[in-house]
Formats: sequence, structure tokens, C-alpha cells
Amino acid sequence: MLQRRLFVGCALCSIGGLTATAVAAEPASPAMAGIKRKILQQTDGPMPGYVTVIAEVEIEAGAAVPRHTHPGIESAYMTEGNGELSVDGQPGRQVKAGDGFQIPIATPHSYRNGDKSAKLAVTYIVEKGKPLASPA
Repeated sequence: MLQRRLFVGCALCSIGGLTATAVAAEPASPAMAGIKRKILQQTDGPMPGYVTVIAEVEIEAGAAVPRHTHPGIESAYMTEGNGELSVDGQPGRQVKAGDGFQIPIATPHSYRNGDKSAKLAVTYIVEKGKPLASPA
């Protein structure tokens, strides 16, 4: 069992502060070295006060996404690669290309990538105007 908390899908979340109202690719902060996130689309809804964000995430071999949370649900599908996903309250698990997962609202999670680069398609449904991700 892993002693550290690691994560995947959110590999897309810049801990530093992409707000859910931004609609552009954001360069990774130093804390997110090895991770590229590109916002593909953003739409208000599904209800007032929320926004749906679709992103593409690339994670370099061996890179780690630090423990963080989102102000809404994250749904991810891994299209390439593999790694270790850790979600508070759940056992750590290996994820690979073809796997999907969801992270509940405000649940701390992290990810450590395997020995090859990974790509994910991620959808966030989050509170509008709040940072997409915050350190946990």
C-alpha cells in the first residue's frame, strides 16, 4: 500500500489557480512540472453557479500531480499511459489507458505517472468563479 497520496485525472489541475471561468491553455506552474493542461471547451451549467470544463492533459513519464481538491466533480478517461491514483477514503489503484474514474466534490487526490507519458480527457463540473484546483 502506498504511503503517499498520488493522483491522475487532476493531473490537469494547476494547483496555482486556474479559475473555472478561464478558457485558455494555462502553462504549468513550477509545482506542476511535467504536466500540460489544455482547456478545450467551457460551458455554463448544468445549473446556475456551475461551469462544465473539458480539458486535455498530458503528464510526462515519472511526473506526479500533488494532492489537491476541486470545487466540483472531476471525470477522467485515460487515453494513453498508466500510473497510480490515490483518492482519500479509497484504496490506491493502478490506472491505465482505457480506464475511467471520477473524483467526488472536494475530495483530496493525487497521481504518480508510470514510466511512459500519459494523456487524459477530463471533464470538470465545478462552481463558477472558484479555482479549478486547490492544494489539499
